[in-house]
Amino acid sequence: MHSSKSPLFPSGIPSFDALLGGGIPERQALIVTGTPGCGKTVLCSQVAFEAAARGIPVVMATVTSEPHDKLMGALAGFSFFKPELLGEKLFVISAYSALKRGPKEARDLLLQTVRERGAGLLFIDGLRSIRDLWMDEARLREFLYELGIGLAASNCVGLFTTEYPLERLMALPEATTVDGIVSLSVMPNGARRVRRVEVVKLRGRNHLVGEHVMLINKTGVEFVPRLEATPLDFHDEPPTLARKGFGLPELDALMYGGLPELSTTMLAGSMGIGKTLLATHFAAEGARKGEKALYISFFDSPAMLMARAKRVGLDVASLRGDGMLMLQHVPPMEVEADVLVQDLLRKVETLGVKRLVLDGLADLELSILDPIRRRTFLASLALRLRMLGVTSVFTREVPKIVGTELDFSDAPVAILGENLLLLRYVELHGQMHRILSVLKMRDSKYTPDLREFQINDTGVKVLAPLRSAAGLLTGQARPIGSTVGGSHE
Repeated sequence: MHSSKSPLFPSGIPSFDALLGGGIPERQALIVTGTPGCGKTVLCSQVAFEAAARGIPVVMATVTSEPHDKLMGALAGFSFFKPELLGEKLFVISAYSALKRGPKEARDLLLQTVRERGAGLLFIDGLRSIRDLWMDEARLREFLYELGIGLAASNCVGLFTTEYPLERLMALPEATTVDGIVSLSVMPNGARRVRRVEVVKLRGRNHLVGEHVMLINKTGVEFVPRLEATPLDFHDEPPTLARKGFGLPELDALMYGGLPELSTTMLAGSMGIGKTLLATHFAAEGARKGEKALYISFFDSPAMLMARAKRVGLDVASLRGDGMLMLQHVPPMEVEADVLVQDLLRKVETLGVKRLVLDGLADLELSILDPIRRRTFLASLALRLRMLGVTSVFTREVPKIVGTELDFSDAPVAILGENLLLLRYVELHGQMHRILSVLKMRDSKYTPDLREFQINDTGVKVLAPLRSAAGLLTGQARPIGSTVGGSHE
């Protein structure tokens, strides 16, 4: 199969071409199927208008008695709709009368129009209407077969829509007659509905398999391929010995200078323990050293982050003003992880980001609607960030403020967190203390001491190793000496 060398017809929608393995194979016919309202007509109309805008003549055939101006009116709200192309490069015809006369008359009308206009694309909107009109399997099969031969001879791509769920279409002769099948669907997910696309069949092309996110907005249709299914230019290089610090000497010393360059780190801790503040230190330290840093928060706006940092003496505003530190707030909206991460990776690559903080990993996990995908999705994200030269910190809340259980079974720690820093409250003698520990650093030297740390107006201070209590990681300490915590180093 010469998939990489087959001539292709660009759809004009880059994300659609990515799913198709580069574009629509020339001289082939594709069916776009799905239940009413899933976006079939919008997608195919967008391909038609994009082709016409490139100077390729297009024939758009309707197969019902519905007036053309009603269809054009429905498309007029999209930015791809260019009325000046109608009658110049995009020709809309009605095949309804010819279809009523029979398959030969309909086929002759369509192919004659394609030849007369020199069309490179024929779009037929509504194959199901033809089936309902004829109610004859043999006639429909013959019509599609001969139409496909005629289009191939005219070097014209065929794009047809039909209103069937995929399972129903696969049992019909249309499925075997055409060269490719694209399935669109709208599925319930809780209180909302989500759109999906799947390239089910495409002769002679290696395409992306499985379901992917589909969006419809004012520009038209956009697809977001699953992150883990998208090809990656992988470079197998040995780890560097460089470290990326937090700018907190006592903490950085525990990690022999900081986090390993290009690694991913899970900063896990209880609510209000200081995860956001430590993550802000990490981003700000990078910006001070000339490394562009991107801080993405699901909770706090940039103004809130800067105000919180200022209270402990951390100057974030000037770093942001210099363009070295970028703060982005992702409000709690119904946005899927594939869309969020696509935007994230674009920013990282375009801006040359070297340090990334994602404050609120649990929110990102929940936006991956299929739980089975979460581990592979996050593993793919970590690998892509590494390939882009990024050192990343992700914060995640530990559900219990204090307690005897440390359970990360619901988090992809083994996949995403090459390094794991735990922040936890400890209750002793009726008072709450903050402790931290480096629990894991993959293939890297670190000090596993338990340290108390303090947050006040002068900043974050990590104290000496804790030697006076046991059971600290459980959050319920038992004194073994006369003091709690250590003195300042």
